[in-house]
Amino acid sequence: MGYKHGVYIQEVPTSILPPRSVSASLPVVFGTAPVHRTEGKKVNEPVLCYTYAEAVKEFSCDDDWEKWTISEFMKSMFSLFNVAPVVFINVFDPAIHKADVIDEEGTFIDNKIILENSDIIEISMNSAALGGAIEYIENDHFKFDSVTGEIEKMEGELDNVDSVFLTYSYADPSLVDSDDITGGIDPETYKLTGLELVNEIFPKFRLVPGQIVANGWSKDPAVAAIMNAKAENINGFLKAITIIDIDDSLCPFYADLPEYKNKNNLVGKQMVLCWPKVKLGDDIFNMSSQVAPLIARTDGENSGVPYKSPSNENLQMTAAVSNGLNVWLGQVEANYLNGNGITTCLNLIGGWKLWGNRTGIYPGSTDVKDSFIPVRRMFNWIGNTLALTYFQKVDFPLNKRLTETIVDSANIWFNGLTARQFILGGRVEVLLEENPSTDLMDGNIKFHVYVTPPSPAREIDFIMEYDPKYLENLF
Repeated sequence: MGYKHGVYIQEVPTSILPPRSVSASLPVVFGTAPVHRTEGKKVNEPVLCYTYAEAVKEFSCDDDWEKWTISEFMKSMFSLFNVAPVVFINVFDPAIHKADVIDEEGTFIDNKIILENSDIIEISMNSAALGGAIEYIENDHFKFDSVTGEIEKMEGELDNVDSVFLTYSYADPSLVDSDDITGGIDPETYKLTGLELVNEIFPKFRLVPGQIVANGWSKDPAVAAIMNAKAENINGFLKAITIIDIDDSLCPFYADLPEYKNKNNLVGKQMVLCWPKVKLGDDIFNMSSQVAPLIARTDGENSGVPYKSPSNENLQMTAAVSNGLNVWLGQVEANYLNGNGITTCLNLIGGWKLWGNRTGIYPGSTDVKDSFIPVRRMFNWIGNTLALTYFQKVDFPLNKRLTETIVDSANIWFNGLTARQFILGGRVEVLLEENPSTDLMDGNIKFHVYVTPPSPAREIDFIMEYDPKYLENLF
């Protein structure tokens, strides 16, 4: 540094690190949207939305939820539960998932032609088949509604034309299949598609996925399995839960569900299994599209900490529906499903409510950290927070200053969580037996985290006894 003469200032890193803010309930939703109606035509691209208007601008919207599953979640998230944000990933590609019609003859009736197919992507019109004499231009010779498929003459060259030949392509979301949802890596462009894109959420938005949802698609056990696998390992070190629907067309009766669940291996600790569908007015929702926003709302009411179960919280529904028929479960039937790791809905006191605290791993495993939804989510959230907070300390010298900084900072955070009753207690220690010299020499140090999130009070018992002593009050 050379010769010094004077007063100098030096700084050392702060010995206490505040925890990084980590989202616990951010839904990442995979599905189909009519993006051919939008300017951006977002396909296999994560899009963060905070408002309904923003979501409609990016993905359009449609009432046919069998075709366009993202529209269903949009309505539930923004209209029914009024929570945000959400990340949508559309897998419908209008360049691929389309059907072509060539030289179809159309006859004008009252100056209009209504195509049998709607959701037109592109169209051309000729006066005769096979490239006839005149090609008519949209907005010069005819008006066209791509959504309804209605063609209307404009004044001019079509005045005396009764029939034309039409060549067009229309959106066919039925060509989207489960493989599009599970996705992979494009061998030519190396671009991620489908569920593989969950790894792009944090690098792109600096938000941690909290819930992985594919309403309308997760009823496929293959999709559910991939969702659970991705939730266990996001970016190599983050975790989330998955909200899975059980196919009510295959399991119309509640007693069918446990066998179906085990037969199809729906036993992941990150799985919240939902049955049946829920109905509000004329709209029928996959339960996952209401459970995910309900979880987000419940977290929001508790400072973003996922320590409270969404069970016994109100859903936005007027009926439960299985295979097109209304379902009325009593508490005994609902508890039977809960005892098999399946979440359902119940209408007893206070309206229709979500009912169930168990993850899909129950009853195969009764480990409290895996089998209770809020405890599993707390372990995910605490682990994600610790990993992201102390990622900045990777490659620092492995000395006492480093260990004390991590231990002291984490314990202060745990003390705060305990004081607010988000956890019953927690601490971080460095244990000698878990850190052999060979590991330390190789730059590997382990911190042991002890933490106890509160279990949900799933059963409250009152023990009643007739006490004859109170007969003395007669005298």
